[in-house]
Amino acid sequence: MSQTQKLKNLCLRDTHLTDIALYNFSGSSLEMLDVSNTKISSTAVAHIARRNPGLKCLEARGCRNLHQQEKTEGARFSSSCMCSELITELGRTCILEEIAIGWGFAYSSLEVLSSAVTSLRAIAVGLGGSLGEGALKLLPTLCPLLESLILQFQVISDCIIANIMKSQKHLQVVALCYCFGDISMSSFRFSVPNLRKLRLERVTPWMTNNDLFTLTQNCVNIIEISLVGCMLLDAGAQQIISFGWPGLISLRLEDCGEVTANGVCSLSNCIALEELLLRHNGPGICKNFILDAASKMPMLRQISLDLCDASEGDFDIPDLYNRCFLSTVKIARCKSQKCALSLQQVQEARGRPVHKETLVLAWSSRHLARTVVKERL
Repeated sequence: MSQTQKLKNLCLRDTHLTDIALYNFSGSSLEMLDVSNTKISSTAVAHIARRNPGLKCLEARGCRNLHQQEKTEGARFSSSCMCSELITELGRTCILEEIAIGWGFAYSSLEVLSSAVTSLRAIAVGLGGSLGEGALKLLPTLCPLLESLILQFQVISDCIIANIMKSQKHLQVVALCYCFGDISMSSFRFSVPNLRKLRLERVTPWMTNNDLFTLTQNCVNIIEISLVGCMLLDAGAQQIISFGWPGLISLRLEDCGEVTANGVCSLSNCIALEELLLRHNGPGICKNFILDAASKMPMLRQISLDLCDASEGDFDIPDLYNRCFLSTVKIARCKSQKCALSLQQVQEARGRPVHKETLVLAWSSRHLARTVVKERL
């Protein structure tokens, strides 16, 4: 780290990184820093920001040590917040274009960062962060150039989402995942022609085929869509998707009612698909579906299925010569019995399958590699 004076991009995500490593970093030309899911503290990140005023991208989701508590009189702790030193340093020194944050990030943090986010193009707030409605209301004003908005485990509402969708003219990516609040179709009842990627995961359980049709009419240029937990959808959703978004390159449907209860027919019209995930949408997928999809979708590279949806209990696996351009196939298998772990019992009680293992098949130009990944929730 001490020999990297001219480094511009530094990715240390998912490592055992500690503060000592960042304090040893001697560079001053850094533009991108990714310390996601590490043990780094806010003080160490502030040190980097102070020495690298050209920092444009900071990714620090999953960093619990960024989260601090301030002591009050009597040695008690007040509400949690991100270290003011880091936020102040970022606001004073940097002009950010991308930020991904979680633990400790709050409404007050965004206020302090106001001068640093005027050119912000992408923001992602995950577990441990809490923007709140106040900060979300400010986004269109503070970040007029925003292109990507990813919110996970946040409290949101119809009026806030509608305001963002209407006012953020450059918005191309929206992801609302495992958020809380009252969201309805009114958030999407107007045209958003620039939107290209949309993820609605466990936030729209009320979505029907009619709602999905409205979505295709208002967001006509979608090329990547992920719908999870839309239990009211049925087989008609396939035709709505294929005619509404024929240029899709990525489609994910999971826990979406009876979408595949009668098999998969209309989705073959999405001939540009490169990635397809169908899981827990009804046990109607035929045994030769993988081979059939690969032959009808010439761009298809990755497909993910679940044995729960197999009409004959299994899927045929392509060989090296009939897989077309497939490079990865993932087939999950769910547990048949409840586990001892309380978390898994709660999930099963809610009707959400718990994956026991996933078979991953990866082809190279010469051979097939098989790997079994255990316990994917």
